[in-house]
Amino acid sequence: MKIAITGATGQLGRLVVQKLTATIPADQVVALVRDPAKAADLGVEARQADYSNPETLEAALTGVDTLLLISSSEVGQRATQHHNVIESAKQTGVQRVVYTSVLHADASPLSLAEEHRATEAELKASGIAYTILRNGWYTENYTGSIGGALAGGAFIGSAQEGKISSATRADFAEAAVAVLTGEGHAGKTYELAGDESYTLTELAAEISRQSGKDIPYKDLPVTDYAAALASFGVPEGFAHGLASWDADAAKGALYDDSRQLSQLIGRPTTPLSAAVADALK
Repeated sequence: MKIAITGATGQLGRLVVQKLTATIPADQVVALVRDPAKAADLGVEARQADYSNPETLEAALTGVDTLLLISSSEVGQRATQHHNVIESAKQTGVQRVVYTSVLHADASPLSLAEEHRATEAELKASGIAYTILRNGWYTENYTGSIGGALAGGAFIGSAQEGKISSATRADFAEAAVAVLTGEGHAGKTYELAGDESYTLTELAAEISRQSGKDIPYKDLPVTDYAAALASFGVPEGFAHGLASWDADAAKGALYDDSRQLSQLIGRPTTPLSAAVADALK
């Protein structure tokens, strides 16, 4: 049996490959990447696969039984790119597709959700067995800003006191491996989020506790937060997206208390305190 992972050199994809090869023989794992040379260190077969080039996809998926379709990073092009992958999977006889969507995609106000909804619908209509992993926010989306917060003396955002049920990439990768290698997941949709929820005020307090510095949370209007992100070098369009997603978090878009993630991986999700400690190393 061959299990293929798209985006295998990305941050999530690399973790999935590492955890998968610790579970099954490496010769059963295929890394699908734009540049196979960048996957040389993964220790598995690497095939060229470009979401935007169906010819590469059909060649890459030949002989693949199960596909983990990690959503494209190109917001605005995802629906078309995912369509290409699903069509190629149909043509090459892929038996099962596991797809990384977004938390509560069917009802989410996040601008990201629309393309995920389109892909979920296409996958369900494809005739291929599927499992949908609706991944919540990565804790690293926030802990990646700790250095800037320490330098600037405050953690900034636009999430107000919205509760965020994030988990680490490693947690989500472990869930993907559990579904790829386990039984009974066909046709299921999982809402995946961290066991504990926190506000950005609580995150700032944890950063303060561990760093020994007073780092308050400063909530900004969406336009001001987007402008601040742009001033730090974040591309303008992405800066506006990040700020809008924070505003959606203020309304509960990133909250979930179902604990389906910890049930899938068989352990509690990584605590916020541990993720902060890791970021501070």
